[in-house]
Amino acid sequence: MGMVRTFPPDPRFPDDGGAERAVWEALVAALPDGAAVFHGVHLQEGCQEYEIDVLVAWPGVGVAAIEVKGGYVDRVDGAWCQGSGDARHRIDPVVQVQGARHALQALLRERGDLAATARTAHLVAFPHRYVPSTWSTLDLPRDMLVDRGDLETPGEVAARVKRAIERHGQGHHCLDDAGADELAGSLVGGLPGQSEHLARAFEHETRLEQMTRDQSRVLDLLGKAPRLRVVGGAGSGKTYLALEQARRRTRAGERVALLCCSRGLGRYFERITATWPARERPAWVGLFHDLPRAWGATGGRDDDPDYWERDLPLELGRLAGERDHADLFDTVVVDEAQDFGDLWWPSLLRCLRDPEHGGLHVFLDDAQRVFPRDGQAPIDLVPVTLDENLRSTKQIAQVFGALSPDVVKPRGLDGAPVRIVDVPAERAVEAADDAVEALLDEGWEPGQVALLATGRRHPEQVNVVGTSGHDAYWDDFFAGTDVFYGHVLGFKGLERQVVVLAVNGVRDAARVREMLYTGLSRARTLLVVVGDRSWIEEVGGEGVRRRLAKAEVWTAVGAG
Repeated sequence: MGMVRTFPPDPRFPDDGGAERAVWEALVAALPDGAAVFHGVHLQEGCQEYEIDVLVAWPGVGVAAIEVKGGYVDRVDGAWCQGSGDARHRIDPVVQVQGARHALQALLRERGDLAATARTAHLVAFPHRYVPSTWSTLDLPRDMLVDRGDLETPGEVAARVKRAIERHGQGHHCLDDAGADELAGSLVGGLPGQSEHLARAFEHETRLEQMTRDQSRVLDLLGKAPRLRVVGGAGSGKTYLALEQARRRTRAGERVALLCCSRGLGRYFERITATWPARERPAWVGLFHDLPRAWGATGGRDDDPDYWERDLPLELGRLAGERDHADLFDTVVVDEAQDFGDLWWPSLLRCLRDPEHGGLHVFLDDAQRVFPRDGQAPIDLVPVTLDENLRSTKQIAQVFGALSPDVVKPRGLDGAPVRIVDVPAERAVEAADDAVEALLDEGWEPGQVALLATGRRHPEQVNVVGTSGHDAYWDDFFAGTDVFYGHVLGFKGLERQVVVLAVNGVRDAARVREMLYTGLSRARTLLVVVGDRSWIEEVGGEGVRRRLAKAEVWTAVGAG
């Protein structure tokens, strides 16, 4: 060890006429290398609180607790007092520092610290008062008192501390280097196990939860409208509102269906609503296509597009006409409604007990039309627009917002810059894997990270779905214990704190902007874009190019 260590390095001294600072500076100037000086040490022993103005840990000597009293200090008829005239008040610096020293030793013994058995003494210091060298009392020998004269004599304060420890210190051993290091750790050790960026992420999460709940005021204002069309950009709280509307309508006694056409989002709905009380749980929750199959639709080939786009939707309408009135719904709530095709809506309306006036609440974002469908609900609905992004940090929202035809108002906190790894599309997945490993090395938890592809699916996704099935695959995602490997098409309506977007091509060149918008908008706290930067900027246009100019070029990965 070298030099005198100070904790904190730059103390904030009280307004005491410079008393504590004078003692602290004199000790720092005179103590040998390896010694440590602590300022403002607070102790909690049970319900009792103590403070040590200055604490010295001196390897080879011991420990000293010093109580500092500035201004005019006197002892009259056995009682200590500070100040003069009307400002004079009673003090007891000896009892104060004795109690604090005993508490320190007791706490160190409880912890089993090496310093618990080191010689430990207490002193008082009067930096603004001269005290004769012959003065002494039974409770405060002169060599346990530091006065102004000691401060004016170079090295004398340190010498007095050493004498006090050696003559009056309680304990059996000298403090060694290991004991001094352990004492410093006990007094000023930092919080372990979490980096600053994780704390910022949790701060953003708390704000996100609060702002999302605040969105329910939209339903408070429009709760009695039987039919609504809620349009909002990514991260505006649409999914939360869809869930909340389904819950409210069910609680009001209605028979409700909550639908979407994304497996991941559908599984999310099932898991969330399963935790609700029975009186709030919708009658049907899940995928649009699963409803006709639950009602007895004839089977078809899963690899036949017509089966999904035409046959099942038409079958739903036929089956709805044959169902008992009690099986139909008072209200249907649809999330990610931009994914629904034209043929789907007439059949869906037939699922209502009152197709003309029954409840229909749809939530959509036209900028996320990543499927080749351009369906529109065939009825007029009360329009509601959500124009604020609540989910993502400002940096993330500004990047994907540049791809939206509508103005996106970021309400998230400032966060880390978006990171970009510039590699050819054919190397995007490999570089994205490297990025995930680097993020885990930074301290991110695996369950906070998702790797999403825009083109060919990641091999890990193919493997897990093929081995365990879709439900187990999505249950692993919601468990939040491991890195998630997914695809932008299946991740609509979902999110994670950190998203690594592997831009490895697209299936439908006509919807490339919508694909990028959706992928970029899935991250809440940190977004890493991996792919051909020039191609991404060409697709995104000037707005995306300007936003990515502020991105952090991440050369730690993908450079091989």
